[in-house]
Amino acid sequence: MNAIAPDVTFDLATTPLRELNEALHKATAESNARRWRVLNPNGRHAVAVGLAMPLTVEIEGNVGYYCAGMNAEASVIIHGNAGQGVAENMMSGFVHVRGDASQSAGATAHGGMLVVDGNASARCGISMKGVDIVVKGSIGHMSAFMGQSGSLVVLGDAGEALGDSLYEAKLFVRGTVKSLGADCIEKEMRDEHKALLAQKLKAAGLEGAVDVSEFKRYGSARQLYNFHVDNASAY
Repeated sequence: MNAIAPDVTFDLATTPLRELNEALHKATAESNARRWRVLNPNGRHAVAVGLAMPLTVEIEGNVGYYCAGMNAEASVIIHGNAGQGVAENMMSGFVHVRGDASQSAGATAHGGMLVVDGNASARCGISMKGVDIVVKGSIGHMSAFMGQSGSLVVLGDAGEALGDSLYEAKLFVRGTVKSLGADCIEKEMRDEHKALLAQKLKAAGLEGAVDVSEFKRYGSARQLYNFHVDNASAY
């Protein structure tokens, strides 16, 4: 628990989730409360969604689907596991899952950073559009599918079809990759890429924790941008 006491505490065992989200949205416009604590989420869906101001929200327990979805500027820390679509469509800010994340973590997210201390399931970073995702464990299949921009850093292993139909998102994996998806290839890890990776690790609180030379870099072969008959079977 943070040393600084929260300004507001909500206990979802006694208060409806709708009241929490309503209060958070009002706080972005009407109050000076900046530190929020949420007790007993008990797997509820859509906790702390659509925040649009630099609040800090600490959630004590597991959450369901779409926690911190559409986040902008806020810091949301989940002291537990997160269900499908955590930080989905995030625009900015920081989302930290202290446990594991289910499918589609950070899906379609445009900015900000998502950190997962444990593992992330299938389709992590699907259609990512500028977000930085750091997973300290491993990720499941079809992660970064159609990833357009941003970065996905994995300290563990990656499942099948990593980076399938990738555009320009940057992928760094420390462990093994079960297979690469269509048009995703391993690329040279040059000094500028090591510097970029070190920057992302530092932002995730992992400065000096791992050696960037242990990672491999993956990116788009740029063969699927336009239709070519020789690639028809890959579409």
